[in-house]
Amino acid sequence: MTLTREQPELERPVENEGALLDYFRSGEKPREAWRVGTEHEKVGLRASTFEPVGYAEERGLASLLQTLAGDHGFEPLYEGQHLVGVERDGERITLEPGGQLELSGAPLATLHETCREFRDHIALMKHISAEFGISWVGLGLHPLAKVEEIPWVPRERYRIMRAVLAERGALAHHMMKATGSIQANYDYSDEQDLALKLRVACTASPLVTALYANSSISEGAPNGLVSRRAWIWRHTDPDRCGLLPFVLEPGWLEGGAYAPYTQWALDVPMFFIQREQRHIPVEGRTFRAFLHEGHGEHRATLADWEVHLTTLFPEVRVKRVLEVRGADAVPPGLVCALPAFWKGILYDPEALAAAEARLRHWRFPEVDRLHAEVAARGLEARTPDGPALQVAQELVALAAKGLKRSAVRNRAGEDESLFLEPLHEILDRGRSPGQQLLERWDGSWQRRVDRLIEYAAY
Repeated sequence: MTLTREQPELERPVENEGALLDYFRSGEKPREAWRVGTEHEKVGLRASTFEPVGYAEERGLASLLQTLAGDHGFEPLYEGQHLVGVERDGERITLEPGGQLELSGAPLATLHETCREFRDHIALMKHISAEFGISWVGLGLHPLAKVEEIPWVPRERYRIMRAVLAERGALAHHMMKATGSIQANYDYSDEQDLALKLRVACTASPLVTALYANSSISEGAPNGLVSRRAWIWRHTDPDRCGLLPFVLEPGWLEGGAYAPYTQWALDVPMFFIQREQRHIPVEGRTFRAFLHEGHGEHRATLADWEVHLTTLFPEVRVKRVLEVRGADAVPPGLVCALPAFWKGILYDPEALAAAEARLRHWRFPEVDRLHAEVAARGLEARTPDGPALQVAQELVALAAKGLKRSAVRNRAGEDESLFLEPLHEILDRGRSPGQQLLERWDGSWQRRVDRLIEYAAY
């Protein structure tokens, strides 16, 4: 099976920008059909040496995927001759550029199902990876290797991206090869619903980055930041990364979301187009130019638009779902709290309205400054109107109330707010995970790498 899903309805040529807006409109769903999807990346190391794991080496990543496909009921996913992922029952496991392992979870109705999916995935990967001598860790950045020591996964997509991004940002290859993150995906009912969710998510995103800041150690030593992953993303490509200034403009909620997001995406340079499983570089052409002029014999299709949208990396991204992307990878106890936080805010009308009112007066320069500051200081950063810790406490409280109101219970009668408990613990301590990491590193761990890996291991 190839990595690209066959979607014949997306193969028709695009005649005008209206079809691109209709692409987003096709993602609209009634509230009863709303789901949550969670994606999380894990950084791999050799259990015995803590070195990076290669793709083609003996007991490497290709062999690991082959075992998943051959012995555990997954369908193999190929790019050309290379096995780069597997898929089963809506779950997709793929390799990121530096060999990070990503689970793209199935869209699920409850957080109880989402967390069960995560636990089952971790149990399976621990069992299989032990046979290959591989450990997976929940950190926002590879804790030991220099970026040049991490092997590339052999995908044409990554080969093109790494060449282009090397010219765009000083830390682009660090982003591709060394970082790990968590994201969650949410539905919207119509254009105005998306506009409101996008506004709240963009404004609150730096606070989630502070709650999840967990990449303070790299190359075997403190790096001077709490979330170096967030800092790396800020130095990857200014055209396609970061926060979206237009979403934080005063009149945003009076208009729709589809056209402004489309206009922004049209002017971001493309990496490639795909034809018959081939990746064809497009030499920095914007999608706007591709739409109106084509590229050689090729003309734009909705499939090209969908691929292009996946190569844009803002902190909050729109496809046919809303993706919130600003969290470092963390140890397993914190993973389920991320989709819980955002579901409590985005899927409860009362919590969503309260969050919008709380953050309404924040403007892009202030939020962008906050994003940079939380990379350095985590929850000790200052927002436009108070400590980041205080505003994070307010938002987590709103999320908890939203989840309690939805009253989706497990067999023990517990609602989904139980998944927020790890965030309450962080807020009670008043320090981001990356700050706690440094305290342990210089304290009880005595700067021992094995203690760090033991703490972060899945």
